Amino acid sequence: MFCGFISVLTYQIYAFECAKPLTLKVHGFYIEHMSTEHATQSADIDLQRLESRVDDLLQTCDRLIAENKSLRDQQNNLVSERAELVEKTELARSRVEAMIARLRSMEQKP
Repeated sequence: MFCGFISVLTYQIYAFECAKPLTLKVHGFYIEHMSTEHATQSADIDLQRLESRVDDLLQTCDRLIAENKSLRDQQNNLVSERAELVEKTELARSRVEAMIARLRSMEQKP
């Protein structure tokens, strides 16, 4: 049975053959020996979990990229609309000021 290599902080146990399961207590954590088959199964499960999480992250990234593009398009549209409204407001203001000036000039004439 192959016990493997374990390194936790300053405690190290190197590869050796062991007849019975090995349990270490390091800083309050228990590290137990796993058979090669169990370790492989555990690694496969961990790999499947990691694969699933990576897939989820990729989907989230794709969704966020699409959302970001949509928000940028919306922002560009709003900036354009605001510029048009500012231009219309300035045009209306200048027309109103011109009308006020004409009315004042009409009042001053006898």
